[in-house]
Amino acid sequence: MPRINVGSWADTCVEWLRHHLTWLFDFVSHVLTDMYNGIEAVLTAPHPLLLMGIFAVLAWWLRGLPAAVLTFAGFALIDSIQQWEATMQSLALVLVACIITVVVAVPLGIWAARNRAVGGALRPVLDLMQTMPAMVYLIPGILFFGIGVMPGMVATIIFSMPPAVRMTELGIRQVDGELVEAAEAFGTHPRRTLFRVQLPLALPTIMAGVNQVIMLALSMVVIAGMVGAEGLGSSVYNAVSSVNVALGFEAGLAVVILAMYLDRMTGALNERVSPLGRRALAKAQAALGGLKFLYWKPATSVAMAGVVVLALVAGGLNVFGKDGAKTDGGGRPITLGYVNWDEGKATTYLWKEILEQRGFKPKAQALEAGALFTGQARGDVDVQTNAWLPTTHAEYYKKYKDKLEDLGAWYDKTSLEIAVPSYMKDIKTLDDLKGKAGEFGGKITGIEPGAGEMKILKGKVLGDYGLDGEYKVAESSTASMLTELDRAYAAKKPIAVTLWSPHWAYDKYDLTKLEDPKGSFGSGDSLHLLGRKGFAKDEPQVAKWMKNFHLDEKQLTSLENAVKSAGEGHEQDGVRTWLKKNPGLVDTFAPSANVSYAKGKDAGAAPNIGYPAWDEGIATTYLWKNVLEKRGYKPTIRNLDVGPMWTGLSSGQIDVEFDGWLPVAQKQYWDQYKDDLVDVGAWYDKTSLEIAVPSYVKGVKTLDDLREHRDEFKGKIIGIEPGTGEMKRLKSTVAPAYGLEDFQVTEAGTSSMLAELDRAYAKKEPIAVVLWSPHWAYSKYDLTKLADPQHTWGDNNQIKTLGHKSFPEKFPEFNGWLKNWKMTPDELGSLEKDIQDAGKGHENDGVEKWIADHPGIVDKMAPVK
Repeated sequence: MPRINVGSWADTCVEWLRHHLTWLFDFVSHVLTDMYNGIEAVLTAPHPLLLMGIFAVLAWWLRGLPAAVLTFAGFALIDSIQQWEATMQSLALVLVACIITVVVAVPLGIWAARNRAVGGALRPVLDLMQTMPAMVYLIPGILFFGIGVMPGMVATIIFSMPPAVRMTELGIRQVDGELVEAAEAFGTHPRRTLFRVQLPLALPTIMAGVNQVIMLALSMVVIAGMVGAEGLGSSVYNAVSSVNVALGFEAGLAVVILAMYLDRMTGALNERVSPLGRRALAKAQAALGGLKFLYWKPATSVAMAGVVVLALVAGGLNVFGKDGAKTDGGGRPITLGYVNWDEGKATTYLWKEILEQRGFKPKAQALEAGALFTGQARGDVDVQTNAWLPTTHAEYYKKYKDKLEDLGAWYDKTSLEIAVPSYMKDIKTLDDLKGKAGEFGGKITGIEPGAGEMKILKGKVLGDYGLDGEYKVAESSTASMLTELDRAYAAKKPIAVTLWSPHWAYDKYDLTKLEDPKGSFGSGDSLHLLGRKGFAKDEPQVAKWMKNFHLDEKQLTSLENAVKSAGEGHEQDGVRTWLKKNPGLVDTFAPSANVSYAKGKDAGAAPNIGYPAWDEGIATTYLWKNVLEKRGYKPTIRNLDVGPMWTGLSSGQIDVEFDGWLPVAQKQYWDQYKDDLVDVGAWYDKTSLEIAVPSYVKGVKTLDDLREHRDEFKGKIIGIEPGTGEMKRLKSTVAPAYGLEDFQVTEAGTSSMLAELDRAYAKKEPIAVVLWSPHWAYSKYDLTKLADPQHTWGDNNQIKTLGHKSFPEKFPEFNGWLKNWKMTPDELGSLEKDIQDAGKGHENDGVEKWIADHPGIVDKMAPVK
């Protein structure tokens, strides 16, 4: 028989509809989305206990006291297993789908009952709608409406409509023909006959159809979780894809409770609204005898009053909102999609947490790879974090790249492979698999069928190594593959699985990555962040954050482990645990001008900080002043000469200073006052003291050379403050050792020395200045540090934090921060430069700029829990 291309005809039809009826699909999507959002907002806004009360009152009104008690208990159980929000989302989806279905299906059923030609034409259409595998509806749903709630809702409406049409038609046809004839004989209009005779008598059958609509809709809602529909479907899909028994059972239990409630309530509603139902209910209650009180039902007015009161309480609790703090996101939504792979899930929930902290309202959706790329190309998903390029996801990227934006690679370099347990000693390469299918049961255990690795394996790797007819690739999911690996590994059985690097499985199991000498898997991928087209324009700040985002292997694997340890449904808790162990990373990944800083436990304390007018002293003092203020402290800073500062420090008038050059430069002060001081710790290592000259002065490399070129420098060395240790050491030790006593050492200040250096450098004049390292002058000018072959400057110094002996007790939190504080030469140099650029009197502005350029530095310097 020749092949009939029914599938390609269907594909052509779908493409035609997409191109010519986009306006209709957009309208339907807009209407249904607004309906869903409205109902979902009503169901999720009140406290669960209040909504449980409303559900219980409705159950009491419809079925009696036992039903009310069981209703409250059932929904309380849903809340206790943390499935409340998902259940309300599913209920909202079911309600919208059922409203639309009933509105369309009941008129169709009436039309079919009154016109046999219409009934005959509808029957095969209904057969197709009811017997087509439910998941097939999701494919055109994605193409027409994207991913998320809409395709699930439309598929639900189509799948659940046939019973309502059939039962409505059946109910009307079953009405006694003599009753209809009698009505007609009395001259009743056909419309009045329908509404006064046929529909009331057919109502029990129609309500049975509505009941079936609800049950089918609920079952389809769960399937719709595969394409990103919210609610219990998402929970079930995550549980299946990760083989999570606990989450699967909890989500399934919530589905059962919701289904039982809807089933019992719609059945009881039939008894309330149908004349025949009310008659049957009265007879049943009369037969109860002494138990009648259990099934007493409040009047409709009483029940409605109870519902209204509870609803008003629920609404009142949410009337008075708080104005939020200024945030980057302003509450704007961002949709994050991911394939349920460990690194994808981990980084998606990491960015979800980051964006929430920055004031956005992100939503994470687990999707198959095909649905994810399709949805992103349509604009339904803003960002995905786990695109493996250029190899694994090459097919999808090639197809949709014009509708995507590459935000850059955050991890490099990955690899795809087949792995076997290392106890299989003779399997080292893909060539070694040939002829050994019997050992592996003729099977390679794979992952999701839409994954790029699976397509490469089946389309290229098996063919290149002659494994096509010998091995079958078992398509499942990542979680199922890992479960199979764990089971086989425990039993020491042969197994070959599709894996990739990095992956935590290589830490847990002793595995062999099979070598790929032909390079069939490609040269390895980078992990990319992809945005929908226009995302960077719509959210430039987020796009900038993501372009600068990077994780190393240690960070990634520890993040994956934290998320995995937290368990399914608690991924964000795992991310938060990981961030607590890595303080400052949120500010590093997403630097913000609107960060609110946590207060320290000693907030309100007022330390007195002293500093000399040296660049590193000024820089670090203003830095700590800024950091302490962010932590709620009230520091006071005082600029002093070196001698008075040490005196004030020893007397307790100064609590702490950050510029103690020890053990050499300020040794004399330390020896004099050390009994009253405490060495908090060194934050910079190692410094040096020196005389420096411009590099354009040729032939002067050492202190000996300086003596020989005395006249060139007019017998003068430009010094700094006279009380500094460096100046004293220059006069007492360095100058005599090199015969420089006849040099005049000017005593002014650091700023005067730098002004002289700048003036001479601009004119290319010789000049010798007293300097030290680190100092920003070495970045601004090309200078030569004069060598000290006799080591007269002494050993190198550390820059230390020194406090009065009472400091650790008075400021324990601050003292703890300072003990762990370190700065690198680059950090100190850039801080000094920013303060110099800000200018005198604007030191705080320079520090603020430096903090903004070093996100996370406040949490690093002064961590609080």
